[in-house]
Amino acid sequence: MRQVNGVPRRLTISSALLIPALLLGVLAVVVSAAAAAAIESHTVTSFGRGLWWATSLITTVGFVGEPPETTTGAVISALLMVLGFLLMAMVSASLAALFIREEQRPFQAEESSTEKEILEALARLEERLAAIESRMPPP
Repeated sequence: MRQVNGVPRRLTISSALLIPALLLGVLAVVVSAAAAAAIESHTVTSFGRGLWWATSLITTVGFVGEPPETTTGAVISALLMVLGFLLMAMVSASLAALFIREEQRPFQAEESSTEKEILEALARLEERLAAIESRMPPP
């Protein structure tokens, strides 16, 4: 973990990464569909069936039809399943963060105005302290 002012800071996943991650997921489905249609000719008979097969794996539904017969097909299947879990987690986390951010907005505005008041009071105190120090004789 990185530290800021001696305090550990968590690494956060930005929701700006959500769109590229979803696009990567779509690309993975299309590439996997083509690969499955080429490699798993007995299990996946066409590119259209490959799209259905890849979509079912990435959405964590599981195999549609029979499992792959080749090692390459099994590796592609495993990668799609893991990518599906990761994408589902990212989407869920982004939605949760959106709801929390909306809920926290009024508190953040109040906190910001309080901080501004505190800084203004400190500035006034500094001015008064400087005026008091200017009246004192030097040591």
